[in-house]
Amino acid sequence: MSRIRQHVRGTRRTATAGVAVTTATLLAVSLSPAAHADGRPTRATAVEHAASALLAHASALGLTSAQDTSVRDVIVDKDGTQHVRYDRTYRRLPVLGGDFVVHLARDGAYRGADRATRRAVSVPSVTPVVSGPRAARLAVNALRATRPGDRLKQVKAKPELVVDALHGTPRLAWRTHAAGLDSLGNPVARTVLTDARTGAQIDAWDSIETATGDGKALYSGTVPLETTQSGSSYQLKDPTRGNTYTGDAEGKTDLCFFGICFSRAPATLFTDADNHWGTGTTADRASAAVDAQYGTNETWDYYKNVHGRNGIAGDGKGSYNRVHYGSNYNNAFWDDSCFCMTYGDGDGTTFGPLVALDVAGHEMSHGVTSKTAALTYSGESGGLNEATSDILGTMVEWYANNSSDAGDYLIGEKIVKPGFGKAALRFMDKPSKDGSSADYWSSSVGNLDVHYSSGVANHFAYLLAEGSGAKTINGVSYDSPTYNGSAVTGIGRDKVGKIWYRALTVYMTSSTNYKGARTATLNAAKDLYGAGSAEYNAVAAAWSAVNVT
Repeated sequence: MSRIRQHVRGTRRTATAGVAVTTATLLAVSLSPAAHADGRPTRATAVEHAASALLAHASALGLTSAQDTSVRDVIVDKDGTQHVRYDRTYRRLPVLGGDFVVHLARDGAYRGADRATRRAVSVPSVTPVVSGPRAARLAVNALRATRPGDRLKQVKAKPELVVDALHGTPRLAWRTHAAGLDSLGNPVARTVLTDARTGAQIDAWDSIETATGDGKALYSGTVPLETTQSGSSYQLKDPTRGNTYTGDAEGKTDLCFFGICFSRAPATLFTDADNHWGTGTTADRASAAVDAQYGTNETWDYYKNVHGRNGIAGDGKGSYNRVHYGSNYNNAFWDDSCFCMTYGDGDGTTFGPLVALDVAGHEMSHGVTSKTAALTYSGESGGLNEATSDILGTMVEWYANNSSDAGDYLIGEKIVKPGFGKAALRFMDKPSKDGSSADYWSSSVGNLDVHYSSGVANHFAYLLAEGSGAKTINGVSYDSPTYNGSAVTGIGRDKVGKIWYRALTVYMTSSTNYKGARTATLNAAKDLYGAGSAEYNAVAAAWSAVNVT
């Protein structure tokens, strides 16, 4: 939301009935249109109406000649009702708790106001007893006290004189922002409110509302994590991504039959004392949690930044992860009923913990599919469901650009052990390399397990992105054949991701089969790049190369 802000300092004021109203505000609104085409007041008109209300209702709003006001925000409802939010100063000092909202009818008539404080905003003097440098030192000490044992670097503090009307009777105070870097170079900051007469601390809070920590993952190296501070510890919960969090299933499993769950394995939220999570080894239970949380972060960011999707369901709400599920559990899965991802630790022989980045992207993409096309999990539709997760999960891995887990067209390569006998779970350039998946469509593809019938779409996506033939990408060798012996030229993975996502969310339905997927992706390519474009023709060629015509 855009903000309208009038700064009082240095602006000539017009005083009426003991209230200061900035002439800059009045001039701005006088030059603006009075109403939208539908007759609704404009934001500027709302400010003009509110300025008049301030003059007429100064006493009710607690305004005096010692105070100035500045507009912070304006909302005009569809019915023309206006809400203008103000900040307040006292003798040019910001007033904490001095803000208020004026409510106006469509015609500008005053309907009332909501005020942060009803106390009279006034202090005996605006000259502090405690100096600014002393307030700065007190704030720095307060910041260091929150990080015992951590030698903070480059610590600085900036004090500002304010009137505190938040904590009882208004008083003069120093609001000091102290910030520095911890031993790992991560920012830490705290705001300290100090009584400017006595030096006593009135209040203090973290200036960085979401704590930035880091974790040592099993597969992805050291990664940044947005966490939530709770008292003196941190929670592995990301408030910047819908409160997505990761919990410990503690080796337990669900008791579920035919979609009805009588009990669920717990998801005991991971916490940490210093916001540095895991050791990068399985000896620390938090290491797998780091991978899972990082995977959800990258998946969230991929869908939001590339496709404009705000969360898995598109509603801004986060999902959650459970790690350490079951005993030697060789699986990971998405569950719509809990809107969560679940990861086993593997048996240690064929699989390690199944929390790799592309696995996380795969599982969360099942959630996207369930909220869009809802492809039935059987037959060719089921193969497309699995392929969607493989394709978009792979795009997440490429998007993350993590040097410890570089982008590739291998599925689950990080979780497999030598005992598995193959380098990955699935291979997009030639799916049959896993021993079971289909490279090309046939009338019997729908009879395969959905993880194997997915090979047709995975092969299509690889060919469309990179083209056919032998090549090495990011140090991995690929050699992708075609059904009809054609040479396919790739259009790049970014375009493939956009085409597949649009096809999934706009054109596919629960019953889409491979022929329908061809039509859906051609329609998507036409929407994005135009009918007859190089991209459109490449989509057609790549489907023909896997025998979908």
